[in-house]
Amino acid sequence: MKKQRIIGMFDSGVGGLTVMKEILERLFDVRIVYFGDTARVPYGNRSREELIRFGEEIVTFLIGQGAEVIVVACNTSSATALPVLRDRFDVPMIGMVEPGARLSVEKTIAGRIGLIATETTVRSKAYSSAVSRALAKGCLPEDSALREAWQHGEQPITLIKAQGCPLFVPLIEAGLANSAEARGIARTYLNPLRAAGVDTLILGCTHYPFLEPVLREILGEDVLIVDPALAVVKELEGLLKHLDEWERSGLIGSPSSALTKKPWRARYYVSGDPELFKQVGNTLLQEPIGHVEQIILGE
Repeated sequence: MKKQRIIGMFDSGVGGLTVMKEILERLFDVRIVYFGDTARVPYGNRSREELIRFGEEIVTFLIGQGAEVIVVACNTSSATALPVLRDRFDVPMIGMVEPGARLSVEKTIAGRIGLIATETTVRSKAYSSAVSRALAKGCLPEDSALREAWQHGEQPITLIKAQGCPLFVPLIEAGLANSAEARGIARTYLNPLRAAGVDTLILGCTHYPFLEPVLREILGEDVLIVDPALAVVKELEGLLKHLDEWERSGLIGSPSSALTKKPWRARYYVSGDPELFKQVGNTLLQEPIGHVEQIILGE
């Protein structure tokens, strides 16, 4: 019987559950240890130094829980701290930015990509750079007309507008994703993107899929919404296959069985209020969140 890999995953709060949901629905031979840093949410106004320190504390904890792969299910951390974390830890890591950028390039039909994200992610220009890298590495649109026009230099493909949305995460963490307040704020944030004529919109924060019904209501059917979580699952699947191959060849050891004695698919840890995390998280996941344990880091 194939051993189940243990995936460590973290976000500033409940947002990473949108990624976790996609992974659990598509990959049946993994288990997830999830950490929501709810005592320090939001991350969008944090400094790079803080985000690196938070990431180091959380990754250390997740590895201690048996994690063999880390999914940084936070765009802000992916855009700022991930390169440092990869250098400091000997464990494979997947972020949100590169997979999301590739998916937006593949799905755009007019080459006019937009982004909504935290202010830190927007300032980092990580997504704009990642879109350029994706194209340079040979990633092309699925739309044949745009692909041919780009290859002949007739049509640019670029991230034309990035919009910071600082109020979204606090709203979602408070359980107000479907409120009138959320709709009003979303209209304000989306107006510049609509004016810029984007045809594809990247959800540059893992909290934002909670808002997808509201965003679709405002944007209409002409704008494609891209959730990077779908591309992360694909990348994770490929990485897990490589781990299996490396293990069979003896390049790495077998996964620890310390946490696989009892059947479970997900374990939840937070730095803040476990009950609030459960309350908001249960609005997304089809299976109710069970026990959530509070872990205080950085003391």
